[in-house]
Amino acid sequence: MKNNFFLLSTLLVLAAFAPKLDAQSNDNPFFKEWNTPFRTPPFNDIKLEHYLPAFEEGIKQQNSEIAVVVNNQEKPTFENTIIAIEKSGQLLSTVNRVFSGLSSSDNNDEMQKIAEKTTSMLSKHIDDIYLNEKLFERIKFLYEKGTLNLLIEENTVLNNYYMDFVRGGANLSQDGKRKLREINEELSQLILKFGDNVRKENSKFELIVNRKEDLAGLPDASIQAAHEKAETKGLKGTWLFTIDKPTLIPFLQFSENRVLREKLYKAYMNRGNNNDELDNKKILSRIIVLRVEKANLLGYKTYSDFVLQKKMAKTPENVYLFLNDIWKPTIRKAKSEVDEMQKIIDNEGGKFNLEAWDWWYYAEKVKKEKYALDEEMLRPYFKLENVVNGAFAVATKLWGLQFVERNDIQLYHPEVKIFEVKEVDGKHIGILYTDYFPRDGKTNGAWCGEFRSQSNMDGNYITPVIYNVGNFSKPTSDNPALISLDEVRTLFHEFGHALHGLFQNITYPSAANVPADFAELPSQIMENWAMQPEVLKMYAKHYNTGEMIPQELIDKIDNSRFFNQGFATLEYIAASLLDMDWHVITDTVERDVTQFQKESIMKMELIPEILPRYLSTNFIHIATWGYESGYYSYLWAAVLDSDAFEAFMESGLFNKVTAESFRKNILEKGGSEDLMELYKNFRGRKPIVDALLKKRGLK
Repeated sequence: MKNNFFLLSTLLVLAAFAPKLDAQSNDNPFFKEWNTPFRTPPFNDIKLEHYLPAFEEGIKQQNSEIAVVVNNQEKPTFENTIIAIEKSGQLLSTVNRVFSGLSSSDNNDEMQKIAEKTTSMLSKHIDDIYLNEKLFERIKFLYEKGTLNLLIEENTVLNNYYMDFVRGGANLSQDGKRKLREINEELSQLILKFGDNVRKENSKFELIVNRKEDLAGLPDASIQAAHEKAETKGLKGTWLFTIDKPTLIPFLQFSENRVLREKLYKAYMNRGNNNDELDNKKILSRIIVLRVEKANLLGYKTYSDFVLQKKMAKTPENVYLFLNDIWKPTIRKAKSEVDEMQKIIDNEGGKFNLEAWDWWYYAEKVKKEKYALDEEMLRPYFKLENVVNGAFAVATKLWGLQFVERNDIQLYHPEVKIFEVKEVDGKHIGILYTDYFPRDGKTNGAWCGEFRSQSNMDGNYITPVIYNVGNFSKPTSDNPALISLDEVRTLFHEFGHALHGLFQNITYPSAANVPADFAELPSQIMENWAMQPEVLKMYAKHYNTGEMIPQELIDKIDNSRFFNQGFATLEYIAASLLDMDWHVITDTVERDVTQFQKESIMKMELIPEILPRYLSTNFIHIATWGYESGYYSYLWAAVLDSDAFEAFMESGLFNKVTAESFRKNILEKGGSEDLMELYKNFRGRKPIVDALLKKRGLK
């Protein structure tokens, strides 16, 4: 994802420099120069007690820097206003990036308490900036002047500032500004609580199996992992299964115990909907009301209209049209998949209709029957380290990149690995952290973020520090980490986000901001390489023998490329439509979340065997990750990535000219220019939807 760079606000992540220091510097590492390799965070020295003082000082410093801009008696210029704002908040940016990164990957109750305090502080601080009338006057003066002779990127930055301030309430009356502050403050706390509840739900549920016969069908690796997990909890002689994806999916795919499959599936889907202290229904209902109030206050009909103004889709109508056009061929495909699985159930003498918790199990049987392929045949060839090296090798063949593991850089967790990324000539590009295994306190899913982003103001080139995070299958006492086909694709996906951050070559930090429906292009295009036969031969080697994946298996993977695409696409579109339905609400009546969700799904005419990928009470993308009215972005970007990858298929999988064009026009530009123009500069035309339908076997 994305991910999805987990940034609270443009104004908090502008500065890419080292923190500004003052006389109060003490043992707090955020108040010192970081004399670490490439000025990476000194995680060994950062303690919980350091965050809050650093946030407080960072806010204080940025307020002082903004005051200098506001009180400048000279006529506003791009340099004394826009660039001055860009340079403000260096300390705050630094501590916020570190804290945000660890809050998602290594959280605990103490960090959550800090987050509760700092969330309110940051909400007020952001509003203080956006609602600063004198500051807005300077920005507005420059925006309306129209004769500044700015470069393209500079003009983009100025326009973004003006729009962000207007969208942040700068044009509101005093009463309106007061109301907006109240809404933003309450929203910030509710969003934090929603995410914390889902995090705790992920760790809370445990399925303890006492009888060996209840393990029938499960792969040995899953059984071994469950046994080791139970032993760590002191549950000897049992097997412990949780709802983290590396445990959940193999159980749903292979367990012959239908009752336990249902129990595990429902536990995952009902997170945040158990009428207990972690229930998210009232929280979400209130979030939606506040978003409607905020949108209306700022002059928008719906919150979706507010959000989409800055995305490629532009309007809710465009999103609905896009999703519904793809829905039609997708639901036909999904219904045919249901028929195939129901036939197997009937032939086996099962006297039941296929249910949502049966899908993975019977889909796996279809795969085995039609393609003589199952997940466990592939895992031995997908040792995690080999897959990582495969992703690196693709980047090397495309752009000549070098990835050098570094053991002299401090880790935030022992499972993390760190790589220095270099150009073909050895020039340093940036640093990449990888963190791939689930653990308590870690958010489910996969994402990419930054401890520092690239910029180049005043000729001071700042190199990026990026992290990739996943929740992949862990090693056991018997075997290394052998990941699934889906996890392979996810690893390549997040690596694509990382390349986007590493290759970025812009001047102003705020020009890095890219809407989600374009940001997923660099990530999703990398998935295309993962399953190419030529690439599989580069990294898919048996973990025990070192033998290359046989051509027979490669052919089976290729033959099954359209397998289950109806399900995969339909559950995604259904989640996207549910997201949209929540955010085109026009009134401020607090909804019954269960009833609204039921009506939304009925309106879609979704087949009963499939549920949306996420349900409302655990839909963390739209509640906390900044994808509200934006979950459609993955499919929108899938059109772009399918069309863009065809350029490589036409010119050659590793064609250097095509690769360099993609780097120069897409990966290096961030959001510094019009995004469709950037795409057209690469492809020579607008994207074609048919490429996606053809790729997924829906056409």
